[in-house]
Amino acid sequence: MGTVWLKAGRDKAIRNRHPWIFSGAIARVDGEPADGDVVSVFDAHGTCLGQGYINRRSQITVRMLALAGEDAFDAGFWERRLRQSIARRRAMLKDEATTALRLVYAESDLLPGLVVDYYGDYLVVQALTLGIERNKAAIIEALAQIMQPAGIFERSDVDVRLREGLAASTGLLWGQEPPQPLDVLENGHSFRVDIQGGQKTGFYLDQRENRARLACYAAGRSVLNAFAYTGGFAVYAACAGASQVTNVESSASALDLARANVEANCRGTRDDEYVVGDVFQVLREYRAAGRCFDMIVLDPPKFASSQAQVQAACRGYKDINWLALQLLAAGGTLFTMSCSGLVSPDLFQKVVFGASVDAGRQVQVLERLSQAPDHPVLLSFPESEYLKGLVCRVL
Repeated sequence: MGTVWLKAGRDKAIRNRHPWIFSGAIARVDGEPADGDVVSVFDAHGTCLGQGYINRRSQITVRMLALAGEDAFDAGFWERRLRQSIARRRAMLKDEATTALRLVYAESDLLPGLVVDYYGDYLVVQALTLGIERNKAAIIEALAQIMQPAGIFERSDVDVRLREGLAASTGLLWGQEPPQPLDVLENGHSFRVDIQGGQKTGFYLDQRENRARLACYAAGRSVLNAFAYTGGFAVYAACAGASQVTNVESSASALDLARANVEANCRGTRDDEYVVGDVFQVLREYRAAGRCFDMIVLDPPKFASSQAQVQAACRGYKDINWLALQLLAAGGTLFTMSCSGLVSPDLFQKVVFGASVDAGRQVQVLERLSQAPDHPVLLSFPESEYLKGLVCRVL
């Protein structure tokens, strides 16, 4: 096993249980470990801090797996950690009204670089780093033994793999090919999920609690559901008694699933709209036409993937919220969210405030939103908090 030696004074983060070691904190590497190998980490005084896997191609050169005195990387490590993570979701797994949730949330579950989502009889895995890629066979074997799914499918087609020197990888890893689409339940609502080609691993599991909150505001109201994807918020709004839901989404195939999801959950004929188009442009067209809504949902994709993109992301968030605030009736409700982890909750609120000033509207914050509890925020790893949102009332 190779050894990584830290520079003097660069061990504080690891002692505080942050799992990342950046290249600038490393004094030297002994033993010539291959990228992806597990290494021991020592401070400048020769004290062992724990073990992690190394990748010199990444700015995050070591991701810690086990801290000294608390755990050790051995033959049973992956199965042990996976069992612990899944056990923390035991109550959710017993909920028959919900058959889709996150079982492993990377660093927050002390398994950096690994995401595992549960969709009923099937699991979807994302290997985000070289260290996880190198150990993928052992991880899949352990997951199959613990969960006994019908199949395990890989969706490692995310940009972060490029920074690890890895190409995208998708396909069946174990068992049976999942049906296309796959039916799951969330809080008693049924959804068709495209786990093979949909966004993320097929469904925005992190919005579960926020969709339930939306239902509390939707009865009798006209709703504009922007960035609708496969209609998660639309289903909750329609089932709660929204008078009409207008869904705007750039993907026609996603909107087809949205329509199917609403129809599967709502009895009777509804006068909803499904509009394929760029949300920014469509909202400008609605403003020009004088359209007005009682509630607007803004759930855009990530606008910032790097610090260099934060300023542009904030301009995008301000623009879309400015447009929404001009389309809301007096007393209307805005559900506005950001999944850009580099945009802090405080910064996001300031952006929405700026949009309200430019729109000339007085706005109250009624609730603050975050990610669902199967996406826990590790206090020693604040980067694990990425989803934030506001429920606002326009006066």
